[in-house]
Amino acid sequence: MSLPASPVELTERIAEIIAAHKDREGPMLPILHDIQEEWGFVPEAAQPIIAEALGLTRAEVHGVVSFYHDFRDHPSGRHVLRLCRAEACQSMGADALAAQVQAALGLDWHETTPDGRLTLEPVFCLGLCACAPSAQMGDRLMGRATLAKVQRLVAGAGA
Repeated sequence: MSLPASPVELTERIAEIIAAHKDREGPMLPILHDIQEEWGFVPEAAQPIIAEALGLTRAEVHGVVSFYHDFRDHPSGRHVLRLCRAEACQSMGADALAAQVQAALGLDWHETTPDGRLTLEPVFCLGLCACAPSAQMGDRLMGRATLAKVQRLVAGAGA
């Protein structure tokens, strides 16, 4: 999932993805999903190309990429561990959990293990407010997260 070696190849592939969705109603999200599926993130270079093709500003495209926690604007590991940082989780110990997880993994936010297996990302609400703090890895959601539970989740993903 590495970017093409040349900017021309990158631009051509992005144009193909845009063309596949441009005539749909609300094409930006499907375009962003396909780009992220292709490279594991939405490259900065893709955002102005999308904006121009859809008649939007670069700020509008960047706003969508940065707002939705499923989109990344940087490469990540094979697995992404998300810890909720929203208010409900904070009130139930998310800050302490985050510090424990960061220490146990040796990672700060947005960092990836040296072997490329795991990236740690903050997320602002996983929708599990009633059983905070929460975490997510892939399709697995976890409520009432503890360090031990998160470590089992990470180990279960082979990370």
